[in-house]
Amino acid sequence: MIFRDRKDAATRLAEALAQYRGLNPLVLAIPRGAVPMAKIIADELGGEVDVVLVRKLRAPGNPEFAIGAVDETGWTYLGDYAGRVGGSSQYIEAEKAAQLEVMRERRASYTPIRPPHDPAGRIVIVVDDGLATGSTMIAALHALRAKSPKKLVCAVPVAPPDTLERVSPYADEIVCLSAPDLFYAVGQFYQSFPQVSDEEVIALLAAA
Repeated sequence: MIFRDRKDAATRLAEALAQYRGLNPLVLAIPRGAVPMAKIIADELGGEVDVVLVRKLRAPGNPEFAIGAVDETGWTYLGDYAGRVGGSSQYIEAEKAAQLEVMRERRASYTPIRPPHDPAGRIVIVVDDGLATGSTMIAALHALRAKSPKKLVCAVPVAPPDTLERVSPYADEIVCLSAPDLFYAVGQFYQSFPQVSDEEVIALLAAA
């Protein structure tokens, strides 16, 4: 399954999530790429949109490859392969500190005049534009589970089967439109996959 762009993926995801229409779900995006998608899904379902801030922990010498992820509280998920690719405890602590600082800056700029929406007792749908290792999604779901949502849903257009299996224990439901065995990167499943800027995220959240 190939998506034209994030808008196309979001529209298809909203159709797959139609059972939540009218139930005021809280649709949370993992920034930055998923924010435009979450806005479309929230509008389609009659819900609210916000962000859940998590950051991947980058592998030494390979910043595109995640060895784990950290949430705003500092809770850390590490893949069992982290040590094999050079993720020493000293490196991980330094990388974690760097990513926590990025999240502090993003929270201050993304939602400067209000606190994050409270997920307690609500249907919460966590959206990303695709999963590779699943690390950031696991960190996001873990962070939200601690806040007592009524139901926690992971919604993504595409992810490899083994990643879905890894993420599954952290969600009450997973909605994934395509789970191909041949998976190299999320971008291979989009005809157009541009970066989403901080300015676009801020504008979308302000409009919401």
